Amino acid sequence: MTRPVGILGAGLIGRAWAIVFARAGIDVRLHDAADEALERARDAIATSLDDLHQAGLIEDPERAMSRIRYDSDLASAMAGVGYVQECGPEDVETKRRIYSDLEAVVAKDTVLASSTSGIAASRFTDHLHHPDRCLVAHPVNPPYLIPLVEVVPAPATGQAAVASTMALMERARQTPILVNKEVPGFVLNRLQGALLNEALRLFADGVCSAEDLDKTVKHGLGLRWSFMGPFETIDLNAPDGVVDYGNRYGPLYRDVDRERGDDDPWQATTLAALDQQRRQQLPAQRLGERQAWRDRRLMALIAHQQSLTND
Repeated sequence: MTRPVGILGAGLIGRAWAIVFARAGIDVRLHDAADEALERARDAIATSLDDLHQAGLIEDPERAMSRIRYDSDLASAMAGVGYVQECGPEDVETKRRIYSDLEAVVAKDTVLASSTSGIAASRFTDHLHHPDRCLVAHPVNPPYLIPLVEVVPAPATGQAAVASTMALMERARQTPILVNKEVPGFVLNRLQGALLNEALRLFADGVCSAEDLDKTVKHGLGLRWSFMGPFETIDLNAPDGVVDYGNRYGPLYRDVDRERGDDDPWQATTLAALDQQRRQQLPAQRLGERQAWRDRRLMALIAHQQSLTND
């Protein structure tokens, strides 16, 4: 029988992880030092589980809800857990303190994993007695709808911690990938960053509007990317596969890459202009409403994908 999973932090990511594990039949211990944060998490989780039920993605939301225990005492919450998903602030020093506190209350074989989006585990675990059981397990928001998890061990991480984390993610119906080296931003955010950097440059240079850039991905690249990756895409886009594609289009991509230079695409003026166009399309007060729309669309897409034969 799988030991309970501990989750530290009851914010957006922490409560989403709670859904992931509880939905898979795993008992969850959700900890936050603030009782009000736990109360908000309880309400938000109940709403999300009901949405999943309405979309046909979970059969028994009440049963999943019953698997989650809320606890503001760290030692009590982490007693007996076999794995901890840390969802604290994106700050190295804060994480170092959190991991010291965790090491003091968990069993010696408990795996400690961070949800950090880009901080290498070696930066906040090297002071521990057992850094060999620490790594990163970075989700995509929200993880109960988007299953990819980047498992990123530090140089000191033991193979047992990596293997058990990969197995746990598989059991929780996530899709883990193993990132073999600690690199800033890991894999997903480096890929996303490359696209965002180029999109911001095209926008700043007046090549096209923010709306048309979004259309390019929504109605172009994104349609294929929703069911296959960039390497399979180019492999299928030339008569003789990926080498043929490289011979045909590699010179174009090399020229575009050289053109970019070293400019910073994230200038305040660029972001302000982008924000102006986005707020014309979506007023700030409707952001939450549109986020809920996004999640419902994701649910519908996942339900459709599950109805197809797995490839």
